[in-house]
Amino acid sequence: MAEKPMHMYGGQAVIEGVMIRGRDYFGLAVRREDGSIELHHEPLSSLYNGRARRWPLVRGFLTLLETMLLGIKTLQLSANMAAIDRDPDEEKGIPAWVMATTLSISLAFGIGLFFIAPLLIAWSLHPWLNSDLLSEIVEGVIRMAFLLSYIVIIGRLNDVKRVFAYHGAEHMTVHALEANLSLTVENVRKFGTPHARCGTAFLLTVVVVSVVVFALLMGPPLEWRIASRIFLLPVIAAVSYEFLRFSGRHQDAWFGKMIAGPGLWLQKLTTREPDDSQIEVAIKAMETTISADRGEPIAKRLPAPNSQASPHDLGTSSNC
Repeated sequence: MAEKPMHMYGGQAVIEGVMIRGRDYFGLAVRREDGSIELHHEPLSSLYNGRARRWPLVRGFLTLLETMLLGIKTLQLSANMAAIDRDPDEEKGIPAWVMATTLSISLAFGIGLFFIAPLLIAWSLHPWLNSDLLSEIVEGVIRMAFLLSYIVIIGRLNDVKRVFAYHGAEHMTVHALEANLSLTVENVRKFGTPHARCGTAFLLTVVVVSVVVFALLMGPPLEWRIASRIFLLPVIAAVSYEFLRFSGRHQDAWFGKMIAGPGLWLQKLTTREPDDSQIEVAIKAMETTISADRGEPIAKRLPAPNSQASPHDLGTSSNC
């Protein structure tokens, strides 16, 4: 029997931790206030791992949907751990409705800022531009300027700086895995923080693809343009995913490097060089996911250096 190709592991940074998506499970590792690392894993929904996952374009939409839902879930898990660390009497952490409301508002804000606002600005300049194609290009340039400005501004926040460092640790760990190296801090340190399949590169690809897709609409009235910026987002995301997937599978070829280049450059803004403790968390997240995919037992928590852990903390669990 032919050996299965290695799954393309990837993930995201969360609050003081890293989530890795595997073939059948996702794994989460979060550094707690006492220095220990809490581990969590859950099976992925069959909706995202079925036959449709292999269909071009459809898989892009499913990936986007899963990324949003899985991102919300893991962010809530890590936020709850942080809330409990700050207030040990708080057992439930942040309520789910608070997290859902916050992320819904954030999503609406993102669509308004990066899609509707650039459209309205370009539309106001249309009498001077006097060209639908030029108007779409100007809108894309404004969208890119908004995206870069937003990343630079939030990147100045201390909490975001730490998330960006975990983001870098996640990428470096994926690089080490793809190079078939053992997952140690020393091996992970051999790699840079950018990665061709990063979500940051995805955002940049979305901006470029959106210019092409919206230009094909041939300049509809304003109300239809506004609707297209909302309802065509899944289509744009699906096409962007295919470009990103292609470049990720051909990282060493000249055309793969050409496609991935701008996204790798942009990641200089969204990743930071992690410290060893952050790399350790990323490694544990990867190992948790790989072990879960293999059906191996996984600890619930790893003790901080030079600390003693109770059997309960280190006991294995079949369903975290």
